[in-house]
Amino acid sequence: MTTLAQPAVPAPAPSPPSLPSPRWLLRLHRPALYTWLGLVAVLAAGLVWLGGPLTDAAAAAWRQYDTDCADAAPCRYDQDAILRYKNVYTYTTFALTALPFAVAAWAGAALFGRELEHGTAQLAWTQGLSPARWLAAKLAVPAALVAAGTGLLVTLHRLTWSAGDGRIDTAKSWYDNLTLHTNGPTTVALALTGLAGGALAGLLLRRTLPALTLALGAVAALRVLADQAMPHLWPAVTRVSGLGTGPDGAGLTVDSGLVTADGARLADPGCRFPSADACEAVYARLDATGFYATYHPESHYWPLQLTTTALLLAVAAALTVAAFTLLRRTTATPRTAPTAAQEATV
Repeated sequence: MTTLAQPAVPAPAPSPPSLPSPRWLLRLHRPALYTWLGLVAVLAAGLVWLGGPLTDAAAAAWRQYDTDCADAAPCRYDQDAILRYKNVYTYTTFALTALPFAVAAWAGAALFGRELEHGTAQLAWTQGLSPARWLAAKLAVPAALVAAGTGLLVTLHRLTWSAGDGRIDTAKSWYDNLTLHTNGPTTVALALTGLAGGALAGLLLRRTLPALTLALGAVAALRVLADQAMPHLWPAVTRVSGLGTGPDGAGLTVDSGLVTADGARLADPGCRFPSADACEAVYARLDATGFYATYHPESHYWPLQLTTTALLLAVAAALTVAAFTLLRRTTATPRTAPTAAQEATV
């Protein structure tokens, strides 16, 4: 008897490698993950403490001061509570301000620069993981953690500041530079921009310390540019006041100066004479009739925040596209010229 030949079953086509599991990336950068979670937990606890017991104690101390210390007689009030609130607010605000810089430094140095310098990334590319998927995983997982952690801290900071607004005489105004950003989503957007900038710096330099330096410099430059651009991203209001009352309008100042009789605007000479008559003589020589102030009131807070956040996120998207483009160009397989045998078979 003859056996029938079984038809050959074609082997299934290999499926493309899927996006790596987040657990792979978290295991690789476990110390950084624990540091980030610990930092967020400590700052969150500090902000909750600040917005609750410390704010109540400082507000009570200020009420006591305003009531018992109205005259020049010696009085007693809880000065330590006021100073404690001020110190904790300053420390937590500075720490939250520094988070985008820490994210950029870590992304440039450890997340990308060190792995490219030591060959860890190149090894992963030989294990069936394409460079584009590698970069996508390296950006997606940290971006989610950074956005969640920074967003939580910004929300707590906003609630803490609101709890003391109007109750503590030395509380920061809404337009204070550090408070302005740590109370809103611009800090989250700047942290994500730092992550994208660190990725591009690491892919560009492929060395730890140079990538760290470039990422920090990029975030610092973006922070300065955001400060300069924010007042001009939304229409401001202008108020004119008399010479006797001085400039009017409390808020984020865009411009201020003198108004002349013919409606022209001049820079404020900053009269610092001890005599009021001397200042009046200066204003008369300039033909000034009053002051003008172009500023943003508190009602403009969210329009300013959202427009600046959108601008920073656009920069983050551009940096991400640049990182993918750079990676594709540096890892593209070079085309080789056909051999003589290949040309003969054509």
